[in-house]
Amino acid sequence: MDYVYGPGRNHLFVPGPVNIPEPVIRAMNRNNEDYRSPAIPALTKTLLEDVKKIFKTTSGTPFLIPTTGTGAWESALTNTLSPGDKIISFLIGQFSLLWIDQQQRLNFDVDVIESDWGQGANLDVLESKLAADSNHTIKAICIVHNETATGVTNNLSTVRKLLDEYHHPALVLVDGVSSICALDFRMDEWGVDVALTGSQKALSLPTGIGLVCASPKALEATKTAKSVRVFFDWNDYLKFYKLGTYWPYTPSIQLLYGLRAALDLIFEEGLDNVIARHTRLGKATRLAVEAWGLKNCTQKEEWFSDTVTAVVIPPNIDSSEIVRRAWKRYNLSLGLGLNKVAGKVFRIGHLGNLNELQLLGCLSGVEMVLKDVGYPVKLGSGVAAAAAFLQNNTPLIPSRI
Repeated sequence: MDYVYGPGRNHLFVPGPVNIPEPVIRAMNRNNEDYRSPAIPALTKTLLEDVKKIFKTTSGTPFLIPTTGTGAWESALTNTLSPGDKIISFLIGQFSLLWIDQQQRLNFDVDVIESDWGQGANLDVLESKLAADSNHTIKAICIVHNETATGVTNNLSTVRKLLDEYHHPALVLVDGVSSICALDFRMDEWGVDVALTGSQKALSLPTGIGLVCASPKALEATKTAKSVRVFFDWNDYLKFYKLGTYWPYTPSIQLLYGLRAALDLIFEEGLDNVIARHTRLGKATRLAVEAWGLKNCTQKEEWFSDTVTAVVIPPNIDSSEIVRRAWKRYNLSLGLGLNKVAGKVFRIGHLGNLNELQLLGCLSGVEMVLKDVGYPVKLGSGVAAAAAFLQNNTPLIPSRI
C-alpha cells in the first residue's frame, strides 16, 4: 500500500530515483543470506567484472559501496587527495555546488570556475589555468558530467585533451551520477581517473549503492593521499579482494541481486542501444518543450542532456505549483527547480528503464498541468511533436527481432 494512495501507477519522472523494472524488483524480493558464504563472493566477483563494462574500462578497479552518490563523492576525494591540495571544480548547478561544498569542508584548496546556471563548464578558463600551472600545483579536476539541476552535459573528452596538451598530471574525478549507463561515457578513452554513479539513477535500482571506479593512477594516488578515511577507504576493499571475500563490512544482499538483474537487462538490450534510447527520449522531450512554446534551461545545444530536461516557465507561474499539481491531480512526479532556479523551472527526468510510450504519457500529463496553472498550451501539441519524432526513429526492440 502506498503511504499516500493514488489509483494506477505513479508516473515517476524525476531525474532519480527512477522506475525500477519488475525483474529487478523480483530479484530483490528475497531473504537475507550470510555474506560470508561462498554464494555472495561468487556473485560479487561477477558484478565487479560487469560493472567495469558500464564505465567502459578494462583497467579500472570498481568498488560497490553501501552509500549514495554523496558518499561516492567523498570516497573519490579522500582516497586520492590530501588536505590543502589544490583542485579545480566547476560550479554550474545545484549538484556541482554541493560537491564543491563537500570539497571545501574536507579542507581542499578549491579553485571554483563558475558559470551561469544553464551553461556548461567553462573549459576556456580551465585551459588558461592549466597553461599557467607549470609547477603542477593543481592536483585534480572535479567535474559533474551531467548537472541534474539544469539539464547540462559537459564534454569530458575536451578536459582530457587539455590535460594532455599541457602535459598536466592532474587527476580527473567525474560525477557520473545521472550520466553513466545512459549517456556516452568512456572512462579509459577519456582518461578519467575516478568515475562514480548511484544505483538509483540509470541503473534503475533503489538508492543504496555508490558505484566507484578507480584508474591505476588513482589507486597509486591512494598511497600518498593523507585525507582521513575509514568507511570509504579503498584499501580495506582491496585487502578483501585479495582474500576473495570482497566485503570489509556487510553489504545489502538484496541490492546485490538487484544489481545483477539490472546489469543483465542492460546487457540484453545492449549498452549502446540503451544510450541510443536515452538520446531518442531526450530529443523527443525537447521537441515537446519547443512545441509548448517554452524554453530549455540549457542555453546551447552542445550542452543538452539526454537524461533530464529543465523547462523554464513564464515568470507569472511558480514552477513549484506545476510539480505540486502534477502529483496531487495526475499522480505524476516531476522534478522541482532547485536553488537559483527554484520556482523558475521544473524538470522532466527521462533516464533509466523506460520507453517511448511511458514518456508520451508523462508529456501528456505535463500538458494538462500547464493548462491547469494557466499556461496557454494547446493540448496534444507537445505529445504530437514527440510522437512524430519517436514514430520515425524508434527501432524494433533488439531482443524481439
